[in-house]
Amino acid sequence: MGSIRYFGHATFELRFRGFDGKDKIVLIDPWLSNPLSPISPSDYVREVSKVDYVVVTHDHGDHLGDAEFIAKKTGAKIVAIYDLAVSLGKKGVETVDGNIGGRLCVNDVFFVFTPALHSSGHGVPVGIVVGGEDYRVYHAGDTGLFTEMMFIHELYKPDIALLPIGGHYTMGIEEAVKAVELLKPKTVIPMHYNTFPLIRADPEKFKSIVEEKLGVRVAVLKPGEELVYP
Repeated sequence: MGSIRYFGHATFELRFRGFDGKDKIVLIDPWLSNPLSPISPSDYVREVSKVDYVVVTHDHGDHLGDAEFIAKKTGAKIVAIYDLAVSLGKKGVETVDGNIGGRLCVNDVFFVFTPALHSSGHGVPVGIVVGGEDYRVYHAGDTGLFTEMMFIHELYKPDIALLPIGGHYTMGIEEAVKAVELLKPKTVIPMHYNTFPLIRADPEKFKSIVEEKLGVRVAVLKPGEELVYP
C-alpha cells in the first residue's frame, strides 16, 4: 500500500515499496514554498529527514522549486533531463540524468521520462512515470494535450495520473478530460490550478465531467491532503 500527498501547484510526495523491498519517498516538482503549500521546505525536511529521489520535470521556478535545498538536506538524488541534471550536478547535488526514451537505469524505482509540450531553459520539458511494487503514477509536468498519451497507457499502464487543468500555460479542463480518455488511469488527481489568477480552474467541474463521461475516479486533494492507494 502506498500514498500520494499533494502540496499545491504541481508538487507531490509519493510513498511506495521499491523493487528492493524498501519503502521509498519520491518528491516530484518540489516547490514547497508555493503560496498554497501547508509546509515550508525547512519543516518538510525536518519531518521526513530522508528522501530517496526528487524528480524535476523542467527548470521553471514553479517546478524546480526547492529541489537543490531538499536534495542537500535529505541526501536525495535529483532525477532530471540530461541538461538540467548536469546544471544541478555542478551545484553539488547527486543526480540521475536521462532522456526521453526507455526506462532509466535505476534498480529500485521505475522511472520513464515522457514527452511534454511546454518550454524549458535546460533541455526539454518532460512528464514522468514513477512506480514500484504498489502502483505506477504518471505526472504529466507542464504540458498541452498530445495524442501519444495513448502510448503511455499502452506501454506503462499508470494507475494514477496527475494532470494539469489550469490552462494558459498547460492543458485546461477540456484538454485534460481528453487526456484521461487517452491515458485510461484508475484514478486522476488534478494539479497546476488556482496558484495564480491566470490558472484559475474549478477542479469539481473537472471531476464531474470525468466521472460522468468516462467513469474514472477523480480525487480532488487540498494542499496537505493524502490519498492512500490502492
